[in-house]
Amino acid sequence: MRQISASYVEEFVDPAQKRTLARYRAMAYVVGVGLLVLVLVGVPLQYAAGKPALVQVVGPIHGFLYIVYLLSVADLVRRFRMSLGQVVALVAAGFVPFLAFVVERLTTRRLEQADAGPGGDASPVMGGQAGQGP
Repeated sequence: MRQISASYVEEFVDPAQKRTLARYRAMAYVVGVGLLVLVLVGVPLQYAAGKPALVQVVGPIHGFLYIVYLLSVADLVRRFRMSLGQVVALVAAGFVPFLAFVVERLTTRRLEQADAGPGGDASPVMGGQAGQGP
C-alpha cells in the first residue's frame, strides 16, 4: 500500500523546528485576532461610543502577547535562518491589522517548500539554506 507523501516540514524538519514553527503559528493567530479585536471593536467603542473599557483591557493584553510573539519570531528566525526582509515582515505582522494572517501563511508555505530542488527533492533545513531564495 502506497503512503501519501507528507509535507516538507513533516518529513525533513527536525522536531525542534516543528515545535518552533507551531509556536510561531499559534502566536501569529493569537496576536492577529487580538489586534483585530482591538482595532475593529475596541477603538470604535472608545471613540464613537465613549467606552474605553475594551481598549483598556485588550490593549495591554495585546502588548504582552506581542512581546511573546516577538520571542517566537526570534526563535523562528534563528532556527530557519531568515533574511532581514522576512524578519521585518514578521515583526510588522504584530501591529498591522490582518497582516499576521497573511505573513503566517506565506512564512509557513515558504518553510514547507524550503530547499526543494528542481526535481522536487528536498534537503533538511538544518543543513540547507532555508533563508535564502532562489
